[in-house]
Amino acid sequence: MIDFNIPPYVGTEIEYIKMAIKNKKLCGDGPFTGKCSNWIKKNFHVNQAFLTTSCTHALEMAAVLADVKEGDEVIMPSYTFVSTADAFVQRGAKIVFVDIRPDTLNIDETLIEDAITPKTKAIVPVHYAGVSCEMDTIMSIASRYKLIVIEDAAQGFGSTYKGVSLGTIGDFGCYSFHETKNLSMGEGGAIVFQDNSYQEKAEILREKGTNRSKFFRGQIDKYTWMDYGSSYLPSDMNAAYLWAQLEAVDIIQKDRMASFNFYHEGLRPLMQKGYIELPYIPENAEHNAHMYYIKLPDLDSRSQLISYLREKGILSVFHYVPLHSSPAGKRFGRFHGTDNYTTKESERLMRLPMYYGLTPDTIEYIVETILNYCR
Repeated sequence: MIDFNIPPYVGTEIEYIKMAIKNKKLCGDGPFTGKCSNWIKKNFHVNQAFLTTSCTHALEMAAVLADVKEGDEVIMPSYTFVSTADAFVQRGAKIVFVDIRPDTLNIDETLIEDAITPKTKAIVPVHYAGVSCEMDTIMSIASRYKLIVIEDAAQGFGSTYKGVSLGTIGDFGCYSFHETKNLSMGEGGAIVFQDNSYQEKAEILREKGTNRSKFFRGQIDKYTWMDYGSSYLPSDMNAAYLWAQLEAVDIIQKDRMASFNFYHEGLRPLMQKGYIELPYIPENAEHNAHMYYIKLPDLDSRSQLISYLREKGILSVFHYVPLHSSPAGKRFGRFHGTDNYTTKESERLMRLPMYYGLTPDTIEYIVETILNYCR
């Protein structure tokens, strides 16, 4: 069976994990955590970057830093992973889902303003497949209504919008380093922001509510409980694994982009014949080849192709079940407006194998198998 995903591994991870052990600093905020955070700050031109144990926890931190409270409303797409909503439901917020665009599968920026009420606190754009939402429009709406923008860039590490790194455009940005992402630390994530006034609160929040970060910097002689917090620090061994991939990020991204382009060219004839639809990349967006998906005419045709590929030894998958149709989505949120595309597009999309090290021969076999099926 051709795997759908294989976690990235470049060869130096074990060496760096051994170094972390030798450093005798295995808990959070060790040397490798610092290296990774500084890399993000330098390369993404952002003032603050904190590694976390997951993108879910990065989103939870953003919800706290944005002071989301019970009774607030948060606008987001329904076509996303549950973590996007969970972080705000945990704070007592009501989720307001709006429809997606059929081209990028991102939140439809033209529908956001109509969903705003006096209770609206934040907008959470999700950069699906590492392709940017229309951020100029979203930031303009947020500015007019004085709303917080929290970018769910779980899939968007290394992607840009008009040359600016995703995650650094809104008030907060959240990344994932799960094993399915372009770069991985097994389980992990990061939160970034430009406003330095959030730094101390973020440090206290991820250090169990204490000011221990100041203590380690020698700014105070003892630390104490200051505010609400949790344990959002990843092990430095996890950060060591990530550091190896940050060093090799150009190699990883070049490899993934080659795979994306191979799929794109190989499957283009089927798009031209109207059998399938291929990913759409807006001119102002530079994507990171996080995934390769195709869209079939309907749910039945997608199910049939997934079964056929499995018979031929190819594992393909679909996602997401729209959140507004789930039991929790109905309980904690509401869909504003008409669901013209969210459910329809979710039933058509299927993802093909995509990972660092995927060989041209393997992609050629996958493409030829799909072409044969459609003949």
